[in-house]
Amino acid sequence: MAEEEDEAGFDEDLDDGAGGADGSHGKRKRLFSKELRCMMYGFGDDQNPYTESVDILEDLVIEFVTEMTHKAMSIGRQGRVQVEDIVFLIRKDPRKFARVKDLLTMNEELKRARKAFDEANYGS
Repeated sequence: MAEEEDEAGFDEDLDDGAGGADGSHGKRKRLFSKELRCMMYGFGDDQNPYTESVDILEDLVIEFVTEMTHKAMSIGRQGRVQVEDIVFLIRKDPRKFARVKDLLTMNEELKRARKAFDEANYGS
């Protein structure tokens, strides 16, 4: 009987973005488990961290991404997420802002390098 109640409540949790706070998190497909395990190991955790730790961290990541996406959709062009909207949202957090700037700069450098490589190979 308890399993039936959990399954019924699980669908509601997906709709409101609550994730697995009520203990039904094991039924949802995990999207980032492999990457989070690698990140946790890179930051000093055990090579095989507890599944519960990875699940909690994934819930936090999904909650953060969902909240940021909703906020970004409400500013700028309504209903669209643009890079500028994300930069605007994190402008007061120096660490996040610096990381985003680094990633955007690296992305531009990679685009230029790919373009130069393609021009060299295909003679455009």
